[in-house]
Amino acid sequence: MIGSVLIANRGEIARRVIRTARRLGVRTIAVYSEADAGSPHVREADAAVLIGPAPARESYLVQGKILAAAKTTGAEAIHPGYGFLSENAEFAEAVMAAGLTWIGPPPASIRAMGLKDAAKKLMSEAGVPVTPGYLGDDQSEVRLQAEADAIGYPVLIKAVAGGGGKGMRKVEASADFAAALASCRREAAASFGDDKVLLEKYVTRPRHIEVQVFADAYGNAVHLYERDCSLQRRHQKVIEEAPAPGMDEATRAAITEAAVRAAKAVGYQGAGTVEFIADGSQGLKPDRVWFMEMNTRLQVEHPVTEAVTGQDLVEWQLRVASGEMLPLTQDQIRLTGWAMEARLYAENPQTGFLPSTGPLDHFVLPDGIRVDSAVEEGGEVTPFYDPMIAKLIAQAPTRAGAAARLAEACRQVEIWPVKANAGFLARCLSEPDFVAGAIDTGFIERKLEALIVPPAPSDAVLDAAASALATRFDDGDVFSPGEPLAGFRMGRAEPARVRLALNGQVIEHRAPRADLDTDVLIEGDEVILFEAGEALAFHEPRADAGGQEGATSDGVIRSPMPGKIVQVQVKVGDQVAKGQPLITVEAMKMEHALTAPFDATVAEIKGAAGDQVSEGAMLVRLEAAG
Repeated sequence: MIGSVLIANRGEIARRVIRTARRLGVRTIAVYSEADAGSPHVREADAAVLIGPAPARESYLVQGKILAAAKTTGAEAIHPGYGFLSENAEFAEAVMAAGLTWIGPPPASIRAMGLKDAAKKLMSEAGVPVTPGYLGDDQSEVRLQAEADAIGYPVLIKAVAGGGGKGMRKVEASADFAAALASCRREAAASFGDDKVLLEKYVTRPRHIEVQVFADAYGNAVHLYERDCSLQRRHQKVIEEAPAPGMDEATRAAITEAAVRAAKAVGYQGAGTVEFIADGSQGLKPDRVWFMEMNTRLQVEHPVTEAVTGQDLVEWQLRVASGEMLPLTQDQIRLTGWAMEARLYAENPQTGFLPSTGPLDHFVLPDGIRVDSAVEEGGEVTPFYDPMIAKLIAQAPTRAGAAARLAEACRQVEIWPVKANAGFLARCLSEPDFVAGAIDTGFIERKLEALIVPPAPSDAVLDAAASALATRFDDGDVFSPGEPLAGFRMGRAEPARVRLALNGQVIEHRAPRADLDTDVLIEGDEVILFEAGEALAFHEPRADAGGQEGATSDGVIRSPMPGKIVQVQVKVGDQVAKGQPLITVEAMKMEHALTAPFDATVAEIKGAAGDQVSEGAMLVRLEAAG
């Protein structure tokens, strides 16, 4: 067994590798940027090395710094985790050239599967069915437009070096193609340094199903069954499960055998995931599943496979990299029960899932299930990395049981002041069609309006908020307006009626007459309570506009978070309609289009493409039409 491993990553995957390595007696070395100096993975490793400033391009993506850290600390191997350099063949070669063990597939396998167009050609030659589309070298806008028109709409544009939904756009009509292509190329270039794209026919009721494969250096390759990752937003996975709902044995055999064939075709070693797109319009069928891509690394959603097979995939990685044969043969791998994983993101579903940054003054995750977290209370979510802050994994004998257990776990999440998607996840998991297994990649988009709206606060929460607001000035030691975030419990009779403001709405509520026993947080003039995964910040009404707290928008469009302007779609004097894109900001590796809140004239623009902007910075000022 390898004696020591440097983990060339951060957050929850670094902690995940450390956990297994410690159990196996393997010494661990963490690397970290200046932004991650106080992160849990730094503290939990046996040793840690600072490798640079916060931006990943100056730290986690600098191969020389990571190799130098391995040499300095005497590491025998490097585990890349996922993201960053995990699928970089040049880095894998550099690791091996330095005399270190690379815990991943051979560089040739990474190259073979790294570009989606080349991978599809290779898979087709290996007898693996692929999705119809265009994989050509001619990347001119004219040729791509013509190919898209020939394929027929809707069509999907995908970065050939892409992953995680970045550099991907669905195009509904020919007239929309050029703008979508330009945006896709910008995002692909920023994320992967390569703006080449391919085109695919968009399957109207697609299911995203992937197969976990594993291979060793002795020609053995197995699968550990499938996962369904169809619940996505912006092509990023939100909820994953194993096995896939509605999967019959014939389809399972077809898809898993194709996945193993794919792994063998590229001389694979280690952990990998072969991803397929399935036409779910008439249920899963063996002849309606096509190869999409192969991820040559461990996946974010690997815990659900671990749950239903009882295997530790990081241990498998370490053993295979140490020269051992696969721990089990195919007929020894069993599929038992059901598991689901929800990705807890620092983002606000009600503002188009914009990422949220800041301190984690209050951070409570559920008990009784597996939790793989990147952060802890007292830490901070920075704008430099992916906004996923934890994974919540539940298992049960049945799918319905796993969904109910995970939904309840999401409801127990408490996070403040950073916004999070816990309530949204709970609603997804409880939605009747999801519970029935009627899912596809368009599920969230179709039901988005209902899923993003939190339920009305319960009477118990309103009672507590009313009591806190009515008495917050009575005891300076507890309710001082300027007091830092703190918890309190209260028990007193209250006035007959109070007025509360929540999310711009004014609520009339009769305060409780009985004593209360409720946990409340106080910050400034707000009282914060948690219910169903939501953080509810109440305050006294600041204005009265018939049930609305304030007036209409002043027309100032501000950056919702730190980022970079990548495109300005308007100029001063333009007439714009409500919902029209004005300016696009890139943050946390994703593009966010800011739109007009009403029909207006563009009166002022601050900044240009390429400018860095801070959270709250004014970008555009509008004057209402008429």
